[in-house]
Amino acid sequence: MAESCLLYYITDRTAFPGDEPTRRRRLLEKISEAARAGVDYIQLREKDLPTRDLESLAREAVGIIAQLRTANRELRTALLINSRTDVALSVDADGVHLRSIDISPEEVRRIWKKCGAADSCGAGTPARQLSPPNPLIAVSCHSPAEGIQAAAQSATFAVFAPVFEKKDIPGARPTGLTALRQACAANIPVVALGGITLANARSCLAAGAAGIAAIRLFQENNIAEIVRNLRKNS
Repeated sequence: MAESCLLYYITDRTAFPGDEPTRRRRLLEKISEAARAGVDYIQLREKDLPTRDLESLAREAVGIIAQLRTANRELRTALLINSRTDVALSVDADGVHLRSIDISPEEVRRIWKKCGAADSCGAGTPARQLSPPNPLIAVSCHSPAEGIQAAAQSATFAVFAPVFEKKDIPGARPTGLTALRQACAANIPVVALGGITLANARSCLAAGAAGIAAIRLFQENNIAEIVRNLRKNS
């Protein structure tokens, strides 16, 4: 994989052992580890959390990445909030990840632009003053047609899944590499997700994917080693 291969870590604090404070601490440590290792995107996907708890966690994650950016101006990791444009704006995240059933990327951009105008958004002054003017927007896609639609609606990139079988999710039928190849014809980068391992990641790139996304591959391993292996074994 080339150095330009996009890497996307999707979080899941519930996979960590221990009580909630322990899992939260472990997750923030992983976010810091991923950013220092050069992962391009981190999606905060703690969808079971109430809004207040999600916002608090997201704010801590943003703070960690901001500190790392201050220490290393070449740091490129961006934080996206799963499905919650309001939370992304309120904590000054870099953007959002939209499910296929969420509002369109175009609508997110309208909301983001509106909140950039003074006195026009309830997200608060920090959101109006600090949020990037052009949010990064990832969109979940499960068919080539959805990838084309995401491109037409001004998504930054698409996350195509599940490419391979996921044994932990019964009934989730893999799309396969042929469908991934077709999805990669969309006029935006397409990142492969679902059952990705070091062994099969190269086949996704060969099918045209701009990168890979994963939960376990990053969260259950030393992320620096995973990044090094992925970008070395092209």
